[in-house]
Amino acid sequence: MAPKSHARLNRQFDRLQRRVPTAAANLLERIRRPEARLIRIPLGILLVLGGIFSFLPVLGLWMLPLGLLLLALDLVFLQGPVNSAVVRGTRKWTTWSRSRRDKKAAKAAEKPRSDQ
Repeated sequence: MAPKSHARLNRQFDRLQRRVPTAAANLLERIRRPEARLIRIPLGILLVLGGIFSFLPVLGLWMLPLGLLLLALDLVFLQGPVNSAVVRGTRKWTTWSRSRRDKKAAKAAEKPRSDQ
């Protein structure tokens, strides 16, 4: 099961790299390399801790999932839950954005045209 989870996690990272700006994608590519493990684990722990303390001004909740993603590259027991969370989150985001787009289209269609 671990190789399947690892492959799925790598696909999720590949998708993330395609969606972020080039500088962030390059940084993510360097951090994903096997030799960067000594940087990746402490960075992941710091991001998780920063996410936990998101009530502080500089820190944010965005740090928690990013830290868990980084830790899941090295900790096999996190790969399954992180993969499931990413897939569920992606589906919910897609559903939410589609419904929002459809609501905007419906409002635009029912709005009377004043240019006549």
